[in-house]
Amino acid sequence: MAAAAGGGGAQGQATAGMMTPMLILLAMMLTIMLVPGLRTGLAVVAGSIIEPLLPFHEKWFVPTVFVIGSSIMVVNTIIRSFFLDPLTQAHFAHRNKQIQRQMQEAQAARDTARVEKMRQLQMEMMPDQMAMQSATMKPMLFTMVFIIAIFSWMANSVLEFRVDYVSVPWQPMWEMEARVMWIFPAWVFTYIAMSAPLGRIIDRHLKLLRYRKHPLILAGDPIPEPLLHLLQEERASKSGSQRTRKGQRRGRDGPRKRAGKAQAARARSSGNVHAAPPKQGTECPDCSSRMVSRTNTGRLRCGVCLNEWR
Repeated sequence: MAAAAGGGGAQGQATAGMMTPMLILLAMMLTIMLVPGLRTGLAVVAGSIIEPLLPFHEKWFVPTVFVIGSSIMVVNTIIRSFFLDPLTQAHFAHRNKQIQRQMQEAQAARDTARVEKMRQLQMEMMPDQMAMQSATMKPMLFTMVFIIAIFSWMANSVLEFRVDYVSVPWQPMWEMEARVMWIFPAWVFTYIAMSAPLGRIIDRHLKLLRYRKHPLILAGDPIPEPLLHLLQEERASKSGSQRTRKGQRRGRDGPRKRAGKAQAARARSSGNVHAAPPKQGTECPDCSSRMVSRTNTGRLRCGVCLNEWR
């Protein structure tokens, strides 16, 4: 009960830690959406900074989106790298993958006890997962205002652009306000397509760089598994239950039954059992042979035709 209460308290703290950044982001977005003047002011401020840096923004929309989107992705990736430990993230992903594999094997084998144990492990890992999600959302507290300002400026630029379409490799003339999956305008999808690959490449190289300089990698120490004691308790309970079942079976067996089992075991381990020879002059009833011997069961056997009789 104490362990369960401790796990519930940890989950509550992790949930509270994850909800705080979400509530702050939600409050910021609602404020910007409900106050049009604030959004317009952010767009004007962003335009005053971006337009001198990108003098070609009025002629070529796709290069402008590529430069802005790539810059946002680079800055966001660098800021996020300070809040996340890549080795901890990789370790958590590996643990979660192993638990999923064990659960699938247990479900295929219809081992309900093992499935319940894997679910308990997932519940124990829930605080770590929530803490990691909270860490991924913390950088957005610093970048959300700038991203909204840049997107507001881009939305105003789309309305005032010299043409109403964008040229991309998969479609030469794509209307900027055409909807993708009934949600995103075409210019937003263009922004994602232009900026996401570079952000992914930078994120992967930053992780590799931090892997090389991580203290655990340099020390060569193994990463401890904090939930390994749950599996060890499972093995101990299994061995204890097996000993209990053996003791119960021994208690049900009476002294005569145990003596009979011991005598049978001694008979099996003693090898050949000697039997009395047949009476002198005994003949086989089939072939009249005198090569007769007695078997271990007390029957007579002919050595010529292998006939057995009493």
